[in-house]
Amino acid sequence: MSSFGVILVAVDKSEHSDRAVAAARDLARASGGVVHLFHVLERQVVTGKDGGAFELETEADVESLLSAEIATLDEGGVTVQPHVQRGRQEETARAILQAADDVSADVVVLGSRGLSPFAAAVLGSTTYKVIHTSKRPVLVVP
Repeated sequence: MSSFGVILVAVDKSEHSDRAVAAARDLARASGGVVHLFHVLERQVVTGKDGGAFELETEADVESLLSAEIATLDEGGVTVQPHVQRGRQEETARAILQAADDVSADVVVLGSRGLSPFAAAVLGSTTYKVIHTSKRPVLVVP
C-alpha cells in the first residue's frame, strides 16, 4: 500500500464535493487504500432572546448524500467507511481534522467551495481552515 492508504474525504451537497469523492476514489484505486467518507450534519445556533439551534439538513438528506457518494466509490471497487457527525456549522473544519486524526488519515481530500474572496474572508472557509491547520497533506479538488 502506498503512503495514501487511508484517505478521508469530507463531503457536503456540492458539485465540488462530488469531484472530491471521485478524486479520492481514484487515489484509493491507485494506492489500494480505503476511503473514509465524512460528513458533518451541521447545526446552526441562534443567539438572541429565544435562542435555540436547528439542523441545516434532515436525516433523509444525509442518507441521500451518502448513498450517492458511496455508489461512486463502490463503482470504483474501493472500500468505503462512512462517518457522520453532528456539529456546529462554524466547527466543521475542526470536526474534519479530528476525524482525520481518529482514522489516522494519510491525506484529507476536500472540494473547494468557490466562495468569493469577500465571503471567504468574512465567513471563513472550511477548506481554508483545514489547509492551514492540518498536520496532514490536504488535496483540494476544484
